[in-house]
Amino acid sequence: MFFSGLISFCLKRKHLLLMLLRLEFVILSLFSFLIYFLLFYGLECYFRIIFVSLRVGEGALGLAILVLIVRTHGRDQVGVFRIL
Repeated sequence: MFFSGLISFCLKRKHLLLMLLRLEFVILSLFSFLIYFLLFYGLECYFRIIFVSLRVGEGALGLAILVLIVRTHGRDQVGVFRIL
């Protein structure tokens, strides 16, 4: 799951929203792998709570940046970000 999300992130980079969704998929697969790994060794105490709270903050920050870019540039395409 991790590598398929990473490959789709690298190959299709047109819209910022789709890129954010692919990054969420990569992080979700990484989270599931780490949970299984830590549960196998008995090391998972507060990892889920900390990781999910960090993910929620990062997701909210990404959406805030997306809204700011759409308001200033008019759309969420990556081609808008060219430097003049």
